Amino acid sequence: MKFTEHLLEKFHLEWRQTFEHPFVQELGKGTLDKEKFRFYMIQDYLYLIDYAKLFALGAIKANDLETMGRFAALLDSTLNEEMSLHRTYAAKFDISEEELEQAKPSPITLAYSHYMLHVAQNGSLADLTAALLPCMWSYWEIGKELNQIPGSADHEFYGEWVSMYSSDEFGSLARWCIGLMDRLAEGKSEAELAKLEEIFQNTTRYEYMFWDMSYNRQMWPAHVK
Repeated sequence: MKFTEHLLEKFHLEWRQTFEHPFVQELGKGTLDKEKFRFYMIQDYLYLIDYAKLFALGAIKANDLETMGRFAALLDSTLNEEMSLHRTYAAKFDISEEELEQAKPSPITLAYSHYMLHVAQNGSLADLTAALLPCMWSYWEIGKELNQIPGSADHEFYGEWVSMYSSDEFGSLARWCIGLMDRLAEGKSEAELAKLEEIFQNTTRYEYMFWDMSYNRQMWPAHVK
C-alpha cells in the first residue's frame, strides 16, 4: 500500500468530514448563503498568500532541479491562477481591492497558515509536503465530487470554483504532490512516518475547521479586544 493510501485509510473519518461539511455540500448544490462564501473568499485569499510561501520553501528544500521546478510551477499556479479566481469572485461579490488588502485573518486562518509555515520552516521536505497535501488533494477531490452534481459547474456564483478545482490542470498538480509524498515516505523509519501522519492529520483537521469557520463567519469573539 502506498503511503498516501495508508493516510486516507487511517484518517478516513477526518477526511470525509470535510467533504460532508454543510459549506461544501451547499456550495455544490448552489444553495450556499452568498455572505458565507464572501467571507470564505476573503479568508482564503489571505490563506493563499501564506500557502504560496510553502511552495517557495519547497523549492529551497528540494535536492533536484525537477522537484524545484515543480514547486515553482505550484507557486506560479497559486499566485496567478487561484488568486486570479479570487479576484474575479471579488468583483461578483462586491469585494473591493482595498477590502482584500486591508482584511484581517480569522483565528483559524492564522492558526492553520502559521502551523504549516512552522512545519515547513523547521522540518524536512517530507514534513512540508505532508503539511500542504490535504489542502490541494481535498480541493481536487471535492471539486470532482461537486462537479457530479447536475448544474454545479454552471452555477452563476459557484460554478467557476467547481470548474477550477475539478479541472485536469489542477488535478495534475495535486497528483504530483501525492506522488511526491509517496516517494519521500519511502525508507522512512516508523518514527518518521508517524510524524508525517500527525502532520497530515493536523492539516486535514484544519481544512474542516476552515470550512466551519467560513460557514459561521467566525472571527475573534466580540468580547476579545
